[in-house]
Amino acid sequence: MTDAMSAYYDRQYNARAMIPDHAQIFERWKKRSQEARTSLPCRLDVPYGATAAEKLDIFPAEGKSEALLVFIHGGYWRSLDKSDFSYLAPAFSRRGVTLALPNYGLCPKIGIEDIVKQNLLAIAWLWHYGARYGVNPGRLYVAGHSAGGHLTAMMLAARWNTYMPELPYNLLKGGLAISGIYDLEPLVHAPFVNQDLKLGRAQARRLSPATIPPATTAPLYTAVGGEESDEFKRQNALIARTWRYAFAGDIPMPGCNHLTVVEELANPDSALFKVALGMMTR
Repeated sequence: MTDAMSAYYDRQYNARAMIPDHAQIFERWKKRSQEARTSLPCRLDVPYGATAAEKLDIFPAEGKSEALLVFIHGGYWRSLDKSDFSYLAPAFSRRGVTLALPNYGLCPKIGIEDIVKQNLLAIAWLWHYGARYGVNPGRLYVAGHSAGGHLTAMMLAARWNTYMPELPYNLLKGGLAISGIYDLEPLVHAPFVNQDLKLGRAQARRLSPATIPPATTAPLYTAVGGEESDEFKRQNALIARTWRYAFAGDIPMPGCNHLTVVEELANPDSALFKVALGMMTR
């Protein structure tokens, strides 16, 4: 690995460094999320596994729940928390969609492969026990942002009835991946993040959705901000090409950067929200 390569990948993937007001954006998320938890019925820190990190928040739909959307947060598998994204709940709740927000362990305490397994466990738990919260287990969908976009694709690639024989092979009915990373190998050459991820090339390839076929034809929608780096745009195009028979379309997001793009999922008037809702209610 050359210094020039490391500098290039650090520059391309260090999204926070490209967004001068990123700290203010995170504060906005926290404030809006606290307001959502105060104003909406919710069940917080519901255990789906045995460790302290294996908990999820559930925001029930108003009235009958037409679908369950599992939103997986980003943060390069090493930061952020489910509570930062409660602000997504109001728009979906008002339109009959229950929102579940799982937490997972963070690097470097655990590795990405373990994080994948935790999200498998969270979604399997929701299939088994979602009825307690008014959810139809036949109407499960997944979405995620950044590292959560990677995990969204990994969930759509999962062989669910191999993981647990009682689960249906088509457990997930569709997904939306926002600013996802589907080829992890460039991160091996990005010291700013790989100091915590500790990825080698073989592991990066094994955990890259672009090298794994989707398990079903459940539709995958994608989006990337118009102001994101060339590499994030390349990643977005890559999954569309390699998952051609499951790929359902890309939502252009002009004027959005790596952080503001996910905020549009909370905006009922945005193209991103409308596609997500249409995926679940058509």
